[in-house]
Amino acid sequence: MTTPPFEPVSERDVQLVTAMLGRPARDVIGIPARCVCGNPTVVATKPRLGDGTPFPTLYYLCHPGATAAISTLEANGVMAELTELLAADDDLRRRYHDAHDAYLADREGIEHVAEIAHVTAGGMPERVKCLHALAGHALSAGPGVNPLGDLAVERSSWSPDVCRCGDYLGEAGDEAAAADGTAPSAATGAGGVTAASSAPPEAG
Repeated sequence: MTTPPFEPVSERDVQLVTAMLGRPARDVIGIPARCVCGNPTVVATKPRLGDGTPFPTLYYLCHPGATAAISTLEANGVMAELTELLAADDDLRRRYHDAHDAYLADREGIEHVAEIAHVTAGGMPERVKCLHALAGHALSAGPGVNPLGDLAVERSSWSPDVCRCGDYLGEAGDEAAAADGTAPSAATGAGGVTAASSAPPEAG
């Protein structure tokens, strides 16, 4: 887990995020959270995309296992439960507001974008609108920063401490191909995935 400044992103990281999302990922500026195996679980995206579009979701959950588990929570009504919890607990509301402020500070530390200066993600600071965004923030910032994001991760069937990653880049097949001389060219990259260059992750 990490917050800005992020370590440089490798080409393999970009390829993995692209494969995980099923669409090219651009303007990637960091991998703030990883699986125990090292694969990305959260991707950090520039606050203003290369085409000029403001993009408020700094921390975007990209791991397929994590996103599926959080989607199950949403389908089972957990957002409504957390909304009720938020309404009934003054201390939780204060901590949720603090999470909103921390999110803004992280993003402002990268770039000021006037159009989204007071906008974060997931419904913060007043609502619970997207558990994926809250979980992405919690996994990136670490326990205790985003209380509802922490709860979402804890209640999900997925854990950052247990690797359930797939062979996203087809590397297992590449190893076999290398043995018989049919591996893909370096220009294409592992699993035939090229460097990300088109659409960013969608806002949460």
